[in-house]
Amino acid sequence: MNWPTLVLVALIALLQYPLWLGKGGWIRVWDYERQLLAQREYNRKLEQRNDALDAEVRDLKSGFEAIEERARYELGMIKEGEIFVQVPQKASSAPVPPAPTLPAPAAAK
Repeated sequence: MNWPTLVLVALIALLQYPLWLGKGGWIRVWDYERQLLAQREYNRKLEQRNDALDAEVRDLKSGFEAIEERARYELGMIKEGEIFVQVPQKASSAPVPPAPTLPAPAAAK
């Protein structure tokens, strides 16, 4: 090989170094793309959680059904005149949702 060929090969190698390993090289670009995808996925999960919380807040502000449901299931409250019936479960059976309560019969006038 003659010297101009060696100079050109060395020059090409020097130009390729920043492209692959430099500050804005392809390796860093690929790493940033991977981080960006991970952050977008995390943001998507947070948006879903925020949407669910927003819907719950709107439910609680707009009517008494959501408040009543929370009072029944989380605090064990019942309406006046209702009869609460609880059926014990066997340890090996699958969980059964709570049975609806019926209002007490109205008093005869």
